[in-house]
Amino acid sequence: MGAGASTISALLCGAAAAALLLRWRGRRGLRRELAEAGRRRQRALGRMEKAAARFREQNPDVDADPILSLSLVELSEKLRDGSLSPDWVFYTYMDKALQVTKEVNCVTDYLQESESQLQQVKRQEKKDLLYGVPVSIKDSINYKGHDSTLGLAKRLNQPAAEDCVLVQVLKRQGALPFVKTNVPQSLLNYDCSNLIFGQTVNPLDHTKTPGGSSGGEGALISGGGSILGIGTDVGGSLRVPAAFCGICTLKATGGRLSKKGVVPSIPGQKSAVVGIGPMARDVDSLVLCMRALLCDDMFRLDPTVPPLPFNEEVFSSSRSLRIGYYDTDSFTMPGPSMRRAVLETKQLLENAGHTLVPFKPCCIEHLMFDISVRGLFADGCATFLDLFKGELEDPNIKQLLLLSKVPGWLRSLLSWIVKPIVPRLANVLRNMNERSVKELWKLHCEIEVKHHLEQLVPLFNPPLSGLIQCSLTSAERLPVTWVGP
Repeated sequence: MGAGASTISALLCGAAAAALLLRWRGRRGLRRELAEAGRRRQRALGRMEKAAARFREQNPDVDADPILSLSLVELSEKLRDGSLSPDWVFYTYMDKALQVTKEVNCVTDYLQESESQLQQVKRQEKKDLLYGVPVSIKDSINYKGHDSTLGLAKRLNQPAAEDCVLVQVLKRQGALPFVKTNVPQSLLNYDCSNLIFGQTVNPLDHTKTPGGSSGGEGALISGGGSILGIGTDVGGSLRVPAAFCGICTLKATGGRLSKKGVVPSIPGQKSAVVGIGPMARDVDSLVLCMRALLCDDMFRLDPTVPPLPFNEEVFSSSRSLRIGYYDTDSFTMPGPSMRRAVLETKQLLENAGHTLVPFKPCCIEHLMFDISVRGLFADGCATFLDLFKGELEDPNIKQLLLLSKVPGWLRSLLSWIVKPIVPRLANVLRNMNERSVKELWKLHCEIEVKHHLEQLVPLFNPPLSGLIQCSLTSAERLPVTWVGP
């Protein structure tokens, strides 16, 4: 009996030791893979640096400052009328992007194909709206021959088979996508770090985050290394970096721009709709980008996008608008600078002859927890956790991962225990549990019917032409989001 017990104990100890050894070897292999990815990135940036240096040597008279000081609208006009060479603009921004990424660590990949595309663009007779404009794109946006990692080691060495529709349209409009930018691991984070490319910091204050998940885009544009970028947003991933980095963005309505070839953080979930949008230093740049993107090429390449071109008549109309505004949703309190930004915008609009109507958004807590969190994690976090199988975890994502790994029954128990003390945490825990198909369909019905935008805005007579919204995130430089007309 004693010998048998000893044998069993020895077998168990051996199995445990073997498991630990395998785990250690797996982690060591992952670290080697991450280190190689880092070296590959440095080689790409090295090629980028050589190309910029070669151009400077061949064109010593090109002055970067006047080019970098132009707005996108001004730059586009000069490129199309021939007063600026596409070469000058392309290599000037390439050089500046290198400088910015050395300071804040925002560029993850150099799209070297952009150099040959530049030569093709120069031969074009037709000069479209974004002719010769260098564009940066978020890591999760597919570009042929390059990885879309989402900050995950498992997605390394899996280059995209083709450009996503958005990149194809940008190219057809004459734009030159030239770099990819950093994101948080898995995208679901308001910071911007991962174990492949490291931490991106805010160009305005290197002790702060640029926000996430389009944080690399926000940092590069804010630092002057890109004049136009493309990011994604499911819960603030465009708006938060724009707020933190002092730039502008537009989160387009979910189906307005093509998402074909854009890699999501949680594949398959349809409850919390992802929006694609441009990021730039000013609003006019966003307008120019949307004019370019909402074209026949996009509608033909992705038939799921409604074929509604940019409505120039509505945009250029000078008629007076009736605009609803709020400076707090009573769920997350805005900082003084945020309230001031909304009120200053309100005053400017009133001075321009528009009527501003205050209103209080309703159902915000319900939307945050019972719609967003429940929709994202309707499978009990299983798809989200699949992303991290065999991965080393970035410290900035560990809190969400910890909540995701808690068994459903324990989450329900913890929700009941903490509800009197931290009711919002209780709501999060409760809504991260797995739902049946019937419950999910019920949620989708609720999203489609009960929470349509018109039902979230009080009924005015005449109706509101637009909304001013405050992005409820603490930042000294806050862009106000314009929705409408």
